[in-house]
Amino acid sequence: MAIYDVTVPLSAGMPTYPGEPGPRLHPLKQISRGDSANVTSLFMGAHTGTHVDAPHHFLTGSATIEELPVDALVGPCRLVELPHAGTITAEDLEAAGLPRVERLLLKTSNSSLWRDDEFHSDFAHISGDAARWLIKRGVRLVGIDYLSIEQFRSPTHEVHRTLLASGVVILEGLDLRQVPEGDYFLVCAPLKLVGGDGAPARVFLLDEASRP
Repeated sequence: MAIYDVTVPLSAGMPTYPGEPGPRLHPLKQISRGDSANVTSLFMGAHTGTHVDAPHHFLTGSATIEELPVDALVGPCRLVELPHAGTITAEDLEAAGLPRVERLLLKTSNSSLWRDDEFHSDFAHISGDAARWLIKRGVRLVGIDYLSIEQFRSPTHEVHRTLLASGVVILEGLDLRQVPEGDYFLVCAPLKLVGGDGAPARVFLLDEASRP
């Protein structure tokens, strides 16, 4: 069975959404200094790299990251390629001929942006009507291959608010460069940060069709 790790590696200097601090490692103990073990502290924003948004991210008082339903984070999913840049609309999703799925991952022109460490603000994103289309289709989790599912610095945050208010889990920052379009089994494990509005996640796609 093929297993794809679609998690962006966390490292100093990696691209982050403006205002979001990237990973910083600080050695607390080092064997080279005579300590008995290597121990490191880690500081970074909750929405760094591959991460999950909780409703509390935009809706104060709503569910936080540790309250997300595990059965939305794990299960069959469809990965669809929408290679054009810009805004992905409900019409685009309808034209893709998607089956009824609970988990949908969008592979876009964003995938090429992971080639460098610069943040690109012109990333592909979905529109408000696309968010409503996903809700009507019963999607419980939607993922995309860059640091936000919504237009850069949206004045209304309509996409986030619409999806999160309906309980749709948002998975951002996926690295889908090596993964072809198709059906997979998703394993998404965000850190269980009590009270968190989001959390970094390790994400795997299992291609069960490749099982011998």
